[in-house]
Amino acid sequence: REFESEIRFYSGDDPLDVWDRYVRWTEQSFPQGGKESNLAAILERAVKALNNQQRYYKDPRYLNLWLKFGNFCNEPLDLYSYLHSQEIGTTLALLYITWAEVLEARGNFKKADIIFQEGLQRKAEPLDKLQSFHRQFQTRVSRQTLLGLEEPPEDDTALLEAAEPQRSSLAELKVRGKKKGIAPISRVGSALKAVNQTRSFQTVTSQQLPNKPGFAVFDENSASGSEVPVLASQPWMAPPAARAGENELSAGPWNSGKLLTLTFPPQRPRGGATSGVEVSYPVPSFTPYVEESAQQQM
Repeated sequence: REFESEIRFYSGDDPLDVWDRYVRWTEQSFPQGGKESNLAAILERAVKALNNQQRYYKDPRYLNLWLKFGNFCNEPLDLYSYLHSQEIGTTLALLYITWAEVLEARGNFKKADIIFQEGLQRKAEPLDKLQSFHRQFQTRVSRQTLLGLEEPPEDDTALLEAAEPQRSSLAELKVRGKKKGIAPISRVGSALKAVNQTRSFQTVTSQQLPNKPGFAVFDENSASGSEVPVLASQPWMAPPAARAGENELSAGPWNSGKLLTLTFPPQRPRGGATSGVEVSYPVPSFTPYVEESAQQQM
């Protein structure tokens, strides 16, 4: 509020000083930026308010406001071109350094060098700082160029095979056709690898497979009927032993017509005496089937 009031009622000779202090205070109060700082809106207001005052076109403070505002623009290169066309900061080295760094980050080294050269021709201040940044830029570009020339070969194995061919006397070649021919017994490169891989695979397979299997495989076509095992039913020599258990009742008729009486813990009657509630279940109207040959007890 104090800065806004000072800007509104300012009557001094240097309004840029108020905007410069306002921006620096905002950056210190909100170091992480964000919408709370409202820094982009403050910078936009500052550059527009001072745009008609050409006395600030060569002032580093005014150029610094423009460059900070360019960080919030979608295309900062357009802003730098605008500053160059309006002759804002063209005598300052900071404009050319910032402009060239953005071009270098995008891989446009040729354009970045042109920007540096123009700044050097204009003798932008401080000139020694501009020359130092230009030398560093040339060093980085030279290093990247050398790294691009020293790319490793794509296939090192192919170069090794071409330099030192491998020969084997066991890799035999066959002749196709009816005519008789003599083929050399040497292989080089990938052909030798293929033969060696096939041979090693056959060796491992022969070592892993046993000579005689430890079990016989049943063949239903060759086996006769007598050789096929048949399961025969045999009677039990003795019945299974009875399991000892507790609270087991002996089997008997369960529809004898007796009534089951259940006593629940009822509420106390008003007279003080306890009474049981009798619940009677009717006798079922069917008779369970019992085999005549079944024994009474197992």
